[in-house]
Amino acid sequence: MNTTADNAPAPGAGPALGPVGALLPVSFTSTPSADRQRDAAVRLEQAGYDAVWTNEVIGKDAFTQLAVLLAATRRVVFGTSIANIWAREPQTAHAAAALLAQAYPGQFVLGLGVGYPEQAAGTGREFGRPLATLRDYVHRMTVPASPPAADAVYPRILGANGPKMLALAGEIADGALPAGLPPEGTAEARALLGPDKLLVVALSVVPDQDPERAREAARQQAAASFSRPPFAAALARLGYPEHEIADVSDRVVDATIGHGGPDAIAAKVGEHLAAGADHVSLMLPIGTDFGTGIEQLEQLSPALSDLS
Repeated sequence: MNTTADNAPAPGAGPALGPVGALLPVSFTSTPSADRQRDAAVRLEQAGYDAVWTNEVIGKDAFTQLAVLLAATRRVVFGTSIANIWAREPQTAHAAAALLAQAYPGQFVLGLGVGYPEQAAGTGREFGRPLATLRDYVHRMTVPASPPAADAVYPRILGANGPKMLALAGEIADGALPAGLPPEGTAEARALLGPDKLLVVALSVVPDQDPERAREAARQQAAASFSRPPFAAALARLGYPEHEIADVSDRVVDATIGHGGPDAIAAKVGEHLAAGADHVSLMLPIGTDFGTGIEQLEQLSPALSDLS
């Protein structure tokens, strides 16, 4: 559901996201070829995933990537997780999103995020106050342009972990996309958004049939996340003691990362759905080999098939 110029949600049903999707494996050091990405999207669709998500950093264009992938698949929904607001002007973002939504009705979700100060600096701009910056960006997306953007609606959700950003998502967007939080964070997000907004949860996962090895790999992933103050602050707000966050305790790892075999990861997905998520997107560790990551996601799919 796109938003109009006054930021009110537009009417209409959103895409049929289903309960579980997958984020394409992320690397900051290499980019898979278009052919490999097309093949991966087709394989994930055939494996039964309801949605495929992509990331974006400065220098990578999420809309071009999704145009390639949408053309290669038949039914799967694609979403940006997230499209970085520093990568393009607001009216350009809206025009690109609307054209994709017009070309592929019901198969596109726009996730937007303010990112980090270094990303703003990389484009020569000031990060400013995140809430005000994102509010202004969303407002300017639908300021009339000449020629006008395609006449199409699409869901717009905001990357949001903290209560203020979640409240903003509930006010000016169609939902939110929190990441890296335990199921309690999902429950908090649902309470702040209300019952009618789209809640997409990004869940970090470490697939490994050896439970101890999986937990240790998950601990490393959690430690990297909590090195950024907003993630640590979000966990503290949810009642986790400071020393457990700093030490990345077993309880913290088990709460925030889906790790182990397919059944264990499916159980963690189920916890987020029970806490109020509409859809859970699986995120492999950053730097996972692209081909290996797609195979892991395929192997997880059968255990996820009964979730609803």
